[in-house]
Amino acid sequence: MRASRMLSILTTLQARGRVTAPELAEACEVSVRTIYRDIDALAASGVPVYADRGAEGGYRLLDGYRVRLNGLSQSEAGALFLAGLPGPAAALGLDAAMIAAQNKLMAALPANLREDAGRMQERFHLDAPGWFGEAEEPRHLRTIAGAALRGTLIQIRYQSWRAEKQRRVAPLGLVLKGGSWYVAGLVDGSVRTYRVARVLDCTALDDRFDRPADFDLAAYWQAATFRLEAEMHPNVAIVRLSPFGVKLLDALSQPYVKARTQLDETADVDGWRIARVPTGKTSWHAAAELLRLGPEAEVLEPADLREKMTELTQAMAARYRTSTHDAARAAQKA
Repeated sequence: MRASRMLSILTTLQARGRVTAPELAEACEVSVRTIYRDIDALAASGVPVYADRGAEGGYRLLDGYRVRLNGLSQSEAGALFLAGLPGPAAALGLDAAMIAAQNKLMAALPANLREDAGRMQERFHLDAPGWFGEAEEPRHLRTIAGAALRGTLIQIRYQSWRAEKQRRVAPLGLVLKGGSWYVAGLVDGSVRTYRVARVLDCTALDDRFDRPADFDLAAYWQAATFRLEAEMHPNVAIVRLSPFGVKLLDALSQPYVKARTQLDETADVDGWRIARVPTGKTSWHAAAELLRLGPEAEVLEPADLREKMTELTQAMAARYRTSTHDAARAAQKA
């Protein structure tokens, strides 16, 4: 355990430069005192690790010192090869670079780890889009990615749901979600999300921008996703479900809805149960979601949603009656 932790300290210092003892303790999940002892042990064994004093201080390695890759464990080597995702890398124009990096890593690995790393590539594959969907290949993805890496602004023409807009954006990062690319961009002092496929034109500018020091792309995306899902499901419907309807609701609901659906434990004499289900903003959106359950669900409340369900199902029944009648007449004429 200690040897693994000391190697982790070395690789962290090599990757990040100067790191404080509390930061190392948090990363290794040990006390600060343990980090002090490990640092002393590393220095005693000849590793050139130094402590810088003061408010901006911390531990660092002598410039030019490198840790060899033969310290990787079997699982760590495999994890590195799992991180190479060919689809997204190709979309960003990094497929050749990724292959070259993997070849270099494979050459640097000890012989006993190469077979395991190759096996990980052969037996695991990421397919990012959802079922029956295709991965987007936005025309301006590489331009936006390049600007994000350089820290320079972009000028975009964007097609939103309502209108076409011009925006001067500081691209803070890119996210691949369900086969679609999104850019988190700073506009007029606030961070906004744009779907890259809806960018009609994009011009990379030479102007640099100051990236907010406290911006965390993963944390921003998690919060933005939760906020969007909450905004899209602000209401609650009281729904009566058959046993099969309970299974359908679980299978067809989005994760946000599934996690917040409250299902009564007890069932009535027919086996039906009551559920409180998050629904869309309008009765039309809510009805469209619940109609997927067919006759296995009955909306009890709110009243306007029940009325909308009645309206839509009656219109559908009338449509099918008319279609059946027309089809019968056509068959008779034939």
